[in-house]
This record gives sequence, C-alpha cells and structure tokens, in this order.
Amino acid sequence: MPTAARHPAPEPVGARSPAAGAAALRTFFRIAEAWGLSTADQLAILGLRSRTTLNAWKKGGVGALSPDALERLSYVFGIYKALRILLPTAGAADAWIAKPNAGPLFGGGSALDRLRGGKVADLFLVRQYLDAQRGGWS
Repeated sequence: MPTAARHPAPEPVGARSPAAGAAALRTFFRIAEAWGLSTADQLAILGLRSRTTLNAWKKGGVGALSPDALERLSYVFGIYKALRILLPTAGAADAWIAKPNAGPLFGGGSALDRLRGGKVADLFLVRQYLDAQRGGWS
C-alpha cells in the first residue's frame, strides 16, 4: 500500500506579516471603491496623514501594518459585512454608508460623516450600531 508523500504544512501567515497587510489593504481598497470613498475619506478611515503612504499602499508597497491600522481595517470589514447582511442588495449596502441617518449616533448625518473624524472610536461605534441592528455581534 503506497503512502502519500508528506509535505510540511505551510507556515501560517501572521496577522502582522507584510503578506497579511497587503491582502487586508487590497480588500480595503475594493470596499473604498464600492463605497465611493474619496482619498481624504480613505486617509481619515485608515488614520493616515500622508497621501504618499496611502499611494504606496495602493500600489502594494506594504510592510507589516501597525496594530492601529489592523484594528481600523477590522472595523471596516465588520461594517461591510454587517451591511451586506442587513440590506437586500449590494448596491443598497454600499450606498448606506453615505446616506443621512436619523439614528442618535449620526444626528442626521451619514455614517461616513462620522468616520471622517478619523477616530478608531468612530469606526467602533458604527460597527457596534450595525451589529445591534443585526441583533448581535459577529
């Protein structure tokens, strides 16, 4: 009975590795495009001050991301996921971020208006709001 050749299992990619950072940023830029985010919006959401860094990231020039950047990306991905669950079409989910919202968190502005402040806490609050609308955490 022949035995299958054994190959060592691939090393897991750490969340802080350049490969993981590049993958996360590719996903972020696809979401940014779907949401129609401006360069200024992307800078604020990612907590960046430099367009140079943003442009390098867009071109794949990524080292290991900081814990702050990873946290911000995690919230963006959670917001995106929650919207896809809550709303009936991809178009409606993508449009929600920029639509006025009467909820107390938004005061008639949009979620994007809130995110433009550039604080991690705002990303957390929008994510928490959407998770509450879904009836729980993911």
